[in-house]
Amino acid sequence: MVIRKLTKTFAFVACVAALFQASTISGARAEPDLSGVWLPDVNDQMRQQTANMPPWKPEVLKQVQHLIAEEKAGRPFLVLSHCLPHGVPSWMLMTHNAFELLATPGRITMLGEVDGNRMRRIYLDGRPHPEDPDPSLHGHSIGHWEDDTLVADTVAIMPQAYIAISEAVGIPNNGDMHVVEHIHLTEPNVMHDDLEITAPNVLTATWKTTRIFRRYPNRHYEVTEGECEQEDLTPGKDEHGNDIFVSNAQGAYGTVHTAK
Repeated sequence: MVIRKLTKTFAFVACVAALFQASTISGARAEPDLSGVWLPDVNDQMRQQTANMPPWKPEVLKQVQHLIAEEKAGRPFLVLSHCLPHGVPSWMLMTHNAFELLATPGRITMLGEVDGNRMRRIYLDGRPHPEDPDPSLHGHSIGHWEDDTLVADTVAIMPQAYIAISEAVGIPNNGDMHVVEHIHLTEPNVMHDDLEITAPNVLTATWKTTRIFRRYPNRHYEVTEGECEQEDLTPGKDEHGNDIFVSNAQGAYGTVHTAK
């Protein structure tokens, strides 16, 4: 009799545990899949160059207006010079190239075209920012999920990293910049990056702006190797007949105006 009662009790407990586990699994929300190759919405980037300008400080605005005038005159300033990375936040603000997001346990890695140093990591393993970080152009990014939104917090960005609204108009942040991003899908293959950029040395207030990216899974896009330094080089031969790269003649404004 006692054994029969114990058997019924164990069966009841097991049933309750199974139901609880099933309800937990069904109630758990999977994180959105951000992996894949993403292309920027360049038309929207161009629209925002005038529709949503950063709140530049007055003395900085004069520099920006000069850069805009120079670009219109055919003498564009090269924000992307010396083959340096775009950096944060410019990579998200004005890239014209595809990038790939790789979602792996504890982090999301962003790989870009143009140069091998287009790499950014957003750590999702609960670590804090380092107490004494080594500044870099991409900074140090940590993130967490708030429902279906990835919140990324980036600090330790080098003062030389630009806040750029185009490839010809940008100003170095000059230090103490802090970037917060809310990255989320608005459609299965449309991603918005809502940026909040605080740069007290060049901006009068936090600048809030959004950039749009699209994924085309049926087209099987891949990011490809590209080295911007190759624009300054051309195939040639050394004195032994080996295939090498040699300097390419440049115009007055560098690679934008290559001499024919």
